[in-house]
Amino acid sequence: MDYDSQLKLQAWLDGELPEAEAGKVAQWVGRDPEAAALVEDLRHTREAVAGFEGGLQLPESREFFWSKVQREIQRLEASARRPAATPLSALLRRFLVPASAVALLLIAGVLLTRPTGPSGLTPAAEIETALADSGAFTYRDYSAGTTLVWLSYPAESDVVEDDEMGTVE
Repeated sequence: MDYDSQLKLQAWLDGELPEAEAGKVAQWVGRDPEAAALVEDLRHTREAVAGFEGGLQLPESREFFWSKVQREIQRLEASARRPAATPLSALLRRFLVPASAVALLLIAGVLLTRPTGPSGLTPAAEIETALADSGAFTYRDYSAGTTLVWLSYPAESDVVEDDEMGTVE
């Protein structure tokens, strides 16, 4: 049985239906055992509750009582709509945690992607000598694509006591 039918039976039992409709509902209750059982249950419920309703009295009028209930509901709804104040530490944490994570990732990226040569130095700072005593230094700057060879003449091992370089014999 649907909800509207149950409400119609309750209205009929309470005497709230017009006479034409009440007659149709009475015939329906006579034919349908489910409707008759529901009417009987509603009748017993009404008789059980009838004794308790008389002793209940409100200290104020009905309108005043319900206006107090309505004001309390409105007060609770207004406080629920108002967001709670967020502490400053939570706002800082909301900003600083992601910012520190990004900073750590950037530092790790710079350190891990830094190119190093065979000596462990960066290519821009790599200096090598071909021979320990040759007097020549080579400087390679891979980022600029240049190589500088520094020759010191005469080599320290080839220093002659006798300086006859400028003479032709």
